[in-house]
Amino acid sequence: MFTLPSMDTTSPHPVPAPRALATEAVHAGRDDLARQGLHAPPIDLSTTYPSYDSRGEAARVDAFAATGAEPDGPPVYGRLGNPTVSRFETALARLEGTESAVAFASGMAALTAILLARAAAGLRHVVAVRPLYGSSDHLLTAGLLGSEVTWTDPAGITDALRPDTGLVVVESPANPTLAELDLRAVAHSCGSVPLLADNTFATPVLQRPAEHGARIVLHSATKYLGGHGDVMAGVVACDEEFAGQLRQVRFATGGVLHPLAGYLLLRGLSTLPVRVRAASANAAELARRLTADPRVARVHYPRIGGAMIAFEVHGDPHEVIAAVRLITPAVSLGSVDTLIQHPASISHRVVTEEDRRGSGVSDSLLRLSVGLEDVDDLWADLERALAPLQRGAGNGATSHNEPSEANESGAPTALRPARTP
Repeated sequence: MFTLPSMDTTSPHPVPAPRALATEAVHAGRDDLARQGLHAPPIDLSTTYPSYDSRGEAARVDAFAATGAEPDGPPVYGRLGNPTVSRFETALARLEGTESAVAFASGMAALTAILLARAAAGLRHVVAVRPLYGSSDHLLTAGLLGSEVTWTDPAGITDALRPDTGLVVVESPANPTLAELDLRAVAHSCGSVPLLADNTFATPVLQRPAEHGARIVLHSATKYLGGHGDVMAGVVACDEEFAGQLRQVRFATGGVLHPLAGYLLLRGLSTLPVRVRAASANAAELARRLTADPRVARVHYPRIGGAMIAFEVHGDPHEVIAAVRLITPAVSLGSVDTLIQHPASISHRVVTEEDRRGSGVSDSLLRLSVGLEDVDDLWADLERALAPLQRGAGNGATSHNEPSEANESGAPTALRPARTP
């Protein structure tokens, strides 16, 4: 259990006080509500805010243009910042253990802002380790923002760095293979170059990359942070200096998060630890049962735990997708209900076939985002969906009983279910 230094805001001179992650998830971003006579956070839908002091307004806008720091005093304009969204940002930074966080309209908008901020400093080169989320891979590979990427395995990061390298990008556990990296070792390899760790799958409940040396932590907040499949967002946790740069990019490009989404995300954080741990327990049990099933060639489940499973089947994976009834065949993940998808057809379709397979994303791989349903009901649905597949078709797959490790490229071998978190 993480214990976070918190601020006692009832004191005229706030001092750190320890609060556990579960407590912080419920209270961070809400500490001032009781003193305002409120229990639930308000939703501020204003796009603009009145000010009769135009000279003061100009000074505050100039200050923002200089550093990107959030303006003192009342809000100015919805594209510059919003009180409801700020509450979510405060809470997420507390959970990730960083100075600040900056929210965006989507995870891809967040990654775009990071790349633009580094490019503005003349640092357009990126070193990255596959696999990454398919759209992240595509954004880097296509060079749509003028960036140049060098793909490498973790051991090659140091050699891949250049004077114009602005970022090293990794995802652990990775989408969709659940390959895990030693973030502390990777951060050491980066030297002075910032390490960006995508923490969408693990969430701060299971892992806080900033504690291992990552200077930038990225989330598709659409997933576990929201947790109910009804909000799209991205968020970056980082130090205040880089947060200021991201706010300036957000203001200029308009990738702002809607206040209602900020409210839903703040509400989602309050149950994040409970949801992640319950879904992880379900996932660990399903991974155990899938490992023993002769119709399944290989199971990928991270040692860190979590609610994501990837598994490869004997036969046609599309038949499994078509046969589920309780489980929803859909993209995305991290919701209270269980979702299944075929990465090679959907989330990683934009990645070339050679690169997909080279990073462990085989055509037989299925990705399962495990929800909060009864585990026996989920297993009954999976068993029915697996029924059309040929049992025990030999294809040279690694034995289910062998312990799992990520290989040097980051692609996982067969995984044994980890201890239930």
